[in-house]
Amino acid sequence: MNNDEKPALQIVSEDKDESQDADAATKGAQRGLGRRGVFLLPNLITTGSLFAGFYAIVTSMNGQPLAACLAIFIAMMLDGADGRIARMTGTQSAFGAQYDSLSDLVAFGVAPALVAFSWGLSALGQLGWVAAFAYMACAALRLARFNVDGEEGSFTGLASPAAAGLIVFSIWVALEQGMSQPPVFVALVFAALTVTAALLMVSNYEYFSPKKINLRERIPFVTLVLISMGFAVAMIDPPMVMLGMALVYAASGPGKSLWGKIQGAHVPIAKKSEKKDVDS
Repeated sequence: MNNDEKPALQIVSEDKDESQDADAATKGAQRGLGRRGVFLLPNLITTGSLFAGFYAIVTSMNGQPLAACLAIFIAMMLDGADGRIARMTGTQSAFGAQYDSLSDLVAFGVAPALVAFSWGLSALGQLGWVAAFAYMACAALRLARFNVDGEEGSFTGLASPAAAGLIVFSIWVALEQGMSQPPVFVALVFAALTVTAALLMVSNYEYFSPKKINLRERIPFVTLVLISMGFAVAMIDPPMVMLGMALVYAASGPGKSLWGKIQGAHVPIAKKSEKKDVDS
């Protein structure tokens, strides 16, 4: 009997060991990032972008729209740097991607909407805050779609930093013209621009992605000369030049789609004419 009981005791002990191992594995999985840690450099840059967005909100509430615009512009520069540095250094992670999206929502969703409302949309009353909320909501939807689908070759819909550029650079240009409080007509035009930027973010238009640019490849010497001249031209009136670039980029998506439809409409006509020539 004693010999028969020993294997049973052995089985129980083995089951207990397996359950303890399973509990340890579960606890290890729950600890997750706490044990492995996160990459410092790209997440530090993302934190800087998040801080710039928060600073823009604070300065906007204190009646300093120019400082808020500059803060969002700095956030745009940092947002372009963190992903590229992560790819170059091989420090990409799922945590970094989610953290970057949350930072973008603050810096390019909440902050521009609040700056736009405090500067010009508040003059329109209820219409103004509806336009501001529409922009913020579309920015959140744009980032959620990006997290689900992922985009490498091109952007589907206007990227949130580019949409924020439309808002921020427009305010910056108006402030440079001495327009601290816009008249009602200008506020209406600005509201239309805000809603347009919001709709472009959730549209299906394809936009060029800066991820296609390879900084390690060789370029012709003439290209470097043209880039230098571009910097010189931008220094003449930085907010106006950057607003022009933002408008051109925002229009490139619908323009590309319209051009594709025009080309698609001409192809069947050409084929029909060729068929008639053959039949005759």
